[in-house]
Amino acid sequence: MPAKILSAACLGLDALPVEVEADTGGGQLGSFAIVGLPDVAVQEAKERVRSAIKNTGLEFPKIKITVNLAPADVRKQGPSYDLPIAISILSAVSKTSFTAATDNTLFIGELALNGDLRPISGVLPIALAARQWGVKQIFVPIANAREAKLAHGLKVYGAKNLADVLKHLVGKTLLLETEEAPFEPTNQGSDVDMSEIQGQSLVKRALEIAAAGGHNILMSGPPGSGKTLLARAMTSILPNLLLEESLELTKIYSVAGRLDHGKSLITSRPFRSPHHTASGVSLVGGGTWPKPGEISLAHRGVLFLDEFPEFSRQTLENLRQPLEDGIIHVSRAASTMVFPAKFILVAAMNPCPCGFLNDPEKACMCSAGQIMSYQKKVSGPILDRIDLHVEVPRLSFDELNKNNQEEKSLKIKERVTNVRKRQYLRFKGSGCLTNAEMSSQIARQHCQLDEISATMMKQAAEVMHLSARSYYRVLKVARTIADLDGSEKIGQKHIAEALQYRPKTE
Repeated sequence: MPAKILSAACLGLDALPVEVEADTGGGQLGSFAIVGLPDVAVQEAKERVRSAIKNTGLEFPKIKITVNLAPADVRKQGPSYDLPIAISILSAVSKTSFTAATDNTLFIGELALNGDLRPISGVLPIALAARQWGVKQIFVPIANAREAKLAHGLKVYGAKNLADVLKHLVGKTLLLETEEAPFEPTNQGSDVDMSEIQGQSLVKRALEIAAAGGHNILMSGPPGSGKTLLARAMTSILPNLLLEESLELTKIYSVAGRLDHGKSLITSRPFRSPHHTASGVSLVGGGTWPKPGEISLAHRGVLFLDEFPEFSRQTLENLRQPLEDGIIHVSRAASTMVFPAKFILVAAMNPCPCGFLNDPEKACMCSAGQIMSYQKKVSGPILDRIDLHVEVPRLSFDELNKNNQEEKSLKIKERVTNVRKRQYLRFKGSGCLTNAEMSSQIARQHCQLDEISATMMKQAAEVMHLSARSYYRVLKVARTIADLDGSEKIGQKHIAEALQYRPKTE
């Protein structure tokens, strides 16, 4: 009689139950077939499972074995089916039935030839989905146990090898249930503190606004003015992750195969800085089996694009949807995956190819045509989606040599954290965490203007030719500035400061 073991397929950040069925007999002795749309890695499981069973001290059956991965119309990929395939085969041929021990139980894991269990990717999405399916317990490689235990209420058993799993199933030697690890957010991993950067108070103010409200920012200035250093200090002023944010990030890194094995949660905000030669797929995600790209790996953190115009125009245009919606749809012939991408874009660029346009001390060597061509590399729709545009001037020797006591990142972080707490309470139940995530409907509710402020916005919209998107982005920035000011109402000064961060070409 066929044996049936429950496993799972990871599809994007979601999971689908997969029944691993094994049957014996009916064909050439010793043959072993896997059906159900397996990829090469799953097909190769035949040799891994055969050797693992043999090296565990058991005899691999010398009869025909057929393993079916259902549903058969969903492609299966990766080595995570090794363990359930081995358990299903042994259950089908063993005199000792595992049926009672495997009810409401899910198995995932890659087998080494000696029977050891190797860690796999995508464990957290599978564990969270398994809990919804009514699964009571899950067996995973020991390196994935703490990650799987993030699905609270699910019994998780981490095993070192196939033998440990078999001993547990027959009741000979029971595995210890993995204990839950407490959530302890850590300080951001930036090696640059704001106090280490001399001057640039206006830029630091813009970065504080961006951090407080989750706004995108573009810094423009000559080479050596400190744009990269300022961007790298950004994570040092961001608030600690909330538990829900940490879980979102951990799922993304787990699916991407970027989670350190043995580590249960990502507890600090990411800082991603892809090179300007990065392809569109590496930035937004994709591949034959779609994986998250840089914009999703930067979720709830910072995506720093240095030399912004040097990225190919097509690559930058891929940012339109995630900058607007906070998600990215990766469509392939077989399926469409949706990955979250709510990041703070911090971009840096020179004002011209040589970098010294409008510099008071060094003459620009670029022609008008070169300047226009360079600046047009970044399209209007992309610039329109950036909330804060700020110039970073080159500092003089006297300014660099001053012994001023600059404000530390920790002090700025306290203000940013307080503003984020205010936003969390304001948007509770709406799906928003920051002012930048407000829809136009929510913005109308929380960004109401008095008569004088409304008149100022009307005049600015007419003079600066603000688009509807720009108008709402100005309101959202003004809301953040008012929050930093401790004001429930948006006043004239908040609107005025928000308007000064719009690009001068509007």
